[in-house]
Amino acid sequence: MSQGIHKVGVISRPRPSDIAAVVPSLLQWLTQHGIEVFVDTETAASVPLPGRERPREELPRIVDLLIVLGGDGTLLAASRLENERGVPILPVNLGGLGFLTSVTLGELYPILEQTLAGKNRTSERVMLEVRVIRGGIPAECHHALNDAVLNKAALSRMIDLTLTVNGEFVSDFKADGLIVSTPTGSTAYSLAAGGPIVYPRVSAFLVTPICPHTLTNRPLVVPDTARIEVTFVGPGEPVTLTLDGQVGIAIEPGDRVEIARARQRLRLVRAPERTYYQILRDKLKWGER
Repeated sequence: MSQGIHKVGVISRPRPSDIAAVVPSLLQWLTQHGIEVFVDTETAASVPLPGRERPREELPRIVDLLIVLGGDGTLLAASRLENERGVPILPVNLGGLGFLTSVTLGELYPILEQTLAGKNRTSERVMLEVRVIRGGIPAECHHALNDAVLNKAALSRMIDLTLTVNGEFVSDFKADGLIVSTPTGSTAYSLAAGGPIVYPRVSAFLVTPICPHTLTNRPLVVPDTARIEVTFVGPGEPVTLTLDGQVGIAIEPGDRVEIARARQRLRLVRAPERTYYQILRDKLKWGER
């Protein structure tokens, strides 16, 4: 057993049948290897583990490794947990496309063997810190792994947004919305809106307009050391700030959204012998007819 891994937390939100098929054998394997196991309440609802159930928010504070079972949505939710200790996450794909949860179920135990032996590879991912400033006072503060999106709530009207980078005016946007994403998030909403795919280790953020009224408004790449500010100018129709497609915040005219690199980073345990380019080929079907 690795000197550094004594406690493991399990987070999941797939179908209950998947949990019942995977989790009992996983718990048995970990216990046989001398690991103390904890599960979140979602997992415990399908596979009870008396005395080992903990709120999901508590797990990063008490374990040395998190195993996330599900799809990318499950991993995105886990990535936003307060994780100041930098506890690594092993993401196992029980969902669909799985850009982030690239470890297959068949690879789970070999990778666990390597991880407990201290021989695993990890990929460190930058995250966003997103603040909403209302009336000059911070009103909200959240983290996001993929992106922060300002999007219209109405079906027909465009919204007016002003973008500044490091205090320097960039442009006014009249569009359906604006996406600020990390390299990890470049294969998510930003890609669908016409943004580029960015290698995860590139130190950059992407600013991608959604259906801009001016066709010359194109995706912009800025250093991830930059402080990005987006102000909702108007009109006064509802606008929503969405984080990773999972957390929604109502934005009012005059609100300023400040986006910067978070101190907290995500450490993902990587599948052996699989490169980022191979994942792109597999998931996006590159080279296939």
